[in-house]
Amino acid sequence: MLDIKFLRENPEIVKQNIRNKFQDSKLVLVDEVIELDKKSRQTQQEADALRADRNKFSKQIGALMAKGKKDEAEEMKAKVTQQADKLAKLQEEEAALQKEILERMMVIPNIIDPSVPIGKDDSENVEIEKFGEPVVPEFEIPYHTEIMEKFNGIDLDSARSVAGNGFYYLMGDIARLHSAVISYARDFMIDRGFTYCIPPYMIRSNVVTGVMSFAEMDSMMYKIEGEDLYLIGTSEHSMIGKFIDTMNKEEDLPYTLTSYSPCFRKEKGAHGIEERGVYRIHQFEKQEMIVVCKPDESKMWFDKLWKNTVDLFRSLDIPVRTLECCSGDLADLKVKSIDVEAWSPRQKKYFEVGSCSNLGDAQARRLKIRVKGKGGKYFAHTLNNTVVAPPRMLIAFLENNLNADGTVNIPVALRPYMGGKELIK
Repeated sequence: MLDIKFLRENPEIVKQNIRNKFQDSKLVLVDEVIELDKKSRQTQQEADALRADRNKFSKQIGALMAKGKKDEAEEMKAKVTQQADKLAKLQEEEAALQKEILERMMVIPNIIDPSVPIGKDDSENVEIEKFGEPVVPEFEIPYHTEIMEKFNGIDLDSARSVAGNGFYYLMGDIARLHSAVISYARDFMIDRGFTYCIPPYMIRSNVVTGVMSFAEMDSMMYKIEGEDLYLIGTSEHSMIGKFIDTMNKEEDLPYTLTSYSPCFRKEKGAHGIEERGVYRIHQFEKQEMIVVCKPDESKMWFDKLWKNTVDLFRSLDIPVRTLECCSGDLADLKVKSIDVEAWSPRQKKYFEVGSCSNLGDAQARRLKIRVKGKGGKYFAHTLNNTVVAPPRMLIAFLENNLNADGTVNIPVALRPYMGGKELIK
């Protein structure tokens, strides 16, 4: 959410940012907020004047009573009562105006970084760099579920009977591989100085609206019936929520945390869940990383975060590339975002396995994550990035480590988590 002072002083910048995100229908909100803000400040000034009068009259009433001028004091009291009624109405009006302002401010997109390419959707994202040499072997690579099925490692039919499409049973060495990747990712991030955390898997609505846009909330979140609770779509939500309504010491920053959690997503608008695969599913597990830092350090941390994911995938012999998300592909709270994509030898193309985002002070402003420093108080900056998210990551792992005889290589880094195995046979 933007600072209303910034919007008030820079309406054309805010409008151009909306145009850059191809959300022209939101342009009217800027003028509406300015008008509502003007009325709100006028109402507040009237209310403040009445409060000042009330304090002045209260002192005068005391003085009159002390002098025995009871009749004059009663007249003054009647005047105070009359003004109190007017003040109550002004306070109601002020609260209503602030509510209308907040509703509009919550859907006006954050100001994107000047380096973000302008484009309508993900088809206009820009490749930045490739890491590792993408290889297409001479033998045919089966679909990922076929590879898993040869190891008796997946059962989609039973999962469909139990929970419907978009769910799965992982078993045997494939299930073990899944857990090994998560454990390796955990230790990988701990070795890079991040504090390990297991967060709540449900969060309240005020945290949901603090960490994401309404559009994301509608398309992603499962609500618990009869409770003010939502299942998390990613642990970033509860991890950033950990700092809600806090005043943090500047010298304690940055907070660098890596978290494990299951994730639950409706995947609304995904044009149906692919029944055979585990690429787009309702339930998965993920290792995440988040940073809460000073504003002048967020760019540096952004680069560190996406590089962590690249380094992890390369340590498992998986070629990757980075993509700069264009303006139209950025969620409303994001300032800048880079996707990490893994190479698929079967498809002969890259596919998304992680996303790194800098949200500036947007989440911190909504959640009141403040910092007290030598220069005064300010809102922190928040960032998040996927370390690894199997089972999607398993697709890349199996395809890139598959041998012609059907065995799968276990990279050296992962062998301690697989009981020393060098191959899955």
